[in-house]
Amino acid sequence: MSMSLTEVIEQYIQSLFADSEREQDQDRVSLRRKDVAERFGCVPSQINYVIRSRFTPERGFLVESQRGGNGYIRILKISYEQPEEKQRYVEDIVGDSLTEQDAKRLLTLFQQRGLITPRERLIVEISLRHLSDLADGAFDISPFRRDAMRAELAKRVFRGLIYAS
Repeated sequence: MSMSLTEVIEQYIQSLFADSEREQDQDRVSLRRKDVAERFGCVPSQINYVIRSRFTPERGFLVESQRGGNGYIRILKISYEQPEEKQRYVEDIVGDSLTEQDAKRLLTLFQQRGLITPRERLIVEISLRHLSDLADGAFDISPFRRDAMRAELAKRVFRGLIYAS
């Protein structure tokens, strides 16, 4: 099975992280779009696509970019060693509004990244489902307000789980 160009470029960038680990700078990689595009025989916008789709905060990365002749892209791996770092990451990812589908996707992501256990995931899912049931039925809350309430509840529960561990 052959890999797509996107997968090849992603793998290359991931290998740069592995190389940087040996150099004690394991949480960041700097590169130039033009250089990577030339290496793979593609246009710089293909590199942009890979970075935007594969190196996202949800996947544990932050991207800094400087455009222009000497432009660069710096990709940072998010660290979760301190509770404050975990909390900041969770709050950035959850945001101010969270749909039911996004909540399920985030719970899966957080469990995969080891931020929550399967048991904690189940508890959060039940809590969010109960909030949705109340908002839909007993209180007839607008979808916009319901998503804001879901985000706030998720952040509070995650904050408690982070500091309890």
